[in-house]
Amino acid sequence: MTGPPRAATRRVFFALWPEARERRALAQATACAVASSGGEAVPPDNLHLTLVFLGSIPAARTAELAALGCRVAHEHTGAPLELAFERLAHWAEPQILCALPGGESAALGALAGALRDAAVTAGFLPDLKPFRAHVTVARKVVRAPASPELAAVTWRHRACALIQSRTDPAGSVYSVLETCVLGKSGKVRTLR
Repeated sequence: MTGPPRAATRRVFFALWPEARERRALAQATACAVASSGGEAVPPDNLHLTLVFLGSIPAARTAELAALGCRVAHEHTGAPLELAFERLAHWAEPQILCALPGGESAALGALAGALRDAAVTAGFLPDLKPFRAHVTVARKVVRAPASPELAAVTWRHRACALIQSRTDPAGSVYSVLETCVLGKSGKVRTLR
């Protein structure tokens, strides 16, 4: 006996989505450390900084979530965000190599917290682990880099994005669903 058809879902997260040149610069700056880590490099096109991971949501609620994100972004007072990635960290439990900003950004933490809280209030179920600003540059890492130092790479953000994650045989594929300008009334509409 079969039950009712399952509702379509989307696996999504809010992120800072850098320009292609910024992603390439970080990939180049971390290439030697990634190679020596024994891990698999994250493709430059996939480099991003996750603000809030929401997991699978009903596809029918995507527009609602995007509007919520744009509302929070509009209210954000710390725009533009500038992050200088200056060091590397090997996180053994998830087996990843990360690029970390040189210092904590209160504005970035506030944005991530506001997005998470708004999602919870709207009935979504985001990951509630404490926010740690990082960019995963390699997965399946077996050893830490010889030096945690990194030639600084700066990312500047005037927007955050709602991203869809799909898995295909070649790995993760990310698609920008909505781009929300920080601290502005306008938004770049790309919802699909």
